[in-house]
Amino acid sequence: MKQPNRIDSQPAFLLSATPWRETSLLAELFSRDYGRVAVVARSARKRQSELRGVLVPFVPVQVAWYGKEELKTLHRAEWLGGWPQPQGRALLSGLYVNELVQKLTAREDPQPALYEALRQVMRTLCTERNHAAVLRRFEWTLLTLAGYAPDLQKDSAGCPVEADRQYWLRPEHAVLPLEQRHSLTPAEVQPGVAVDGDVLIQLQNGEFTDAAALQQARRITRLLLDFRLPEGIKSRQVLQQIQAFR
Repeated sequence: MKQPNRIDSQPAFLLSATPWRETSLLAELFSRDYGRVAVVARSARKRQSELRGVLVPFVPVQVAWYGKEELKTLHRAEWLGGWPQPQGRALLSGLYVNELVQKLTAREDPQPALYEALRQVMRTLCTERNHAAVLRRFEWTLLTLAGYAPDLQKDSAGCPVEADRQYWLRPEHAVLPLEQRHSLTPAEVQPGVAVDGDVLIQLQNGEFTDAAALQQARRITRLLLDFRLPEGIKSRQVLQQIQAFR
């Protein structure tokens, strides 16, 4: 269905913004009902601009835009607030989340479920100290909605995944009982990770019992994300560099 030329009162998050010409910004938004949208915010860098100080990442904003082309013109933005800006490591995690959304979603692809997941992860990053579980849930939601997540309920033979078994997980393949890994050629085995069945169930449900389960879930999501983004994730690389000097 053809979208209208003007969109009013749309909740969104700012993913990124770069200077454009002398006083404007080119921005990427992720909106609830229209997905990722590219906009130009004219005169947003002027000191007297109403947009200055409103277009900030990590917190929800209410926006309006117009235009027929892929690059829209931002008409209005209002800060909805709700939580403070993240600090320290949480800031880098927020940048990481925004980078994933930009790289793994198509423009103007409505995904209300992903918007809600983005809202939840940003709120947690900005207000709570422990971020591992919400990051794993967000990564899995994004991978699932993008069509890159394997079925964690059934194995390669169509049998239900069992909590007390181990499995071999590879990108673009159904999970394989670990004892059957010997049937694969060396080229088919990699890349892959051995994971516990109960962790697959926890990742599917978005609830984790302990740090060990979260660590396995991280190995799964990292494998799948790295497969899709072989060029790397810049925000993750920055975090790794900071940790190396501690």
